[in-house]
Amino acid sequence: MAKITYIEHDGTEHTVEVKTGLSVMEGAIRNNVPGIDADCGGACACATCHVYVDEAFQAETGRASAMEESMLDFAENVQPNSRLSCQIRVSDDLDGLIVRLPESQH
Repeated sequence: MAKITYIEHDGTEHTVEVKTGLSVMEGAIRNNVPGIDADCGGACACATCHVYVDEAFQAETGRASAMEESMLDFAENVQPNSRLSCQIRVSDDLDGLIVRLPESQH
């Protein structure tokens, strides 16, 4: 289990425990965190689970694949720390992870 904090665009924080092996997106959906739509269900076929990974965890979350980067082209306000949360697998190393959510996923 890893404790992950999802911060909505308005600053509202949701800290939840997410089972190892799930994706950061699945953790949000299973815990009813608003702001992650996940229209494709985690297949890396949309950009509606876009998040901004806290700088302290960028190395632990790894780099985006070429497929993920191409999907990020459909997201709004992409930053260097942008990731699709469906592509980040939860591990013990991600305990304390903070992700910020964009104003809109569409």
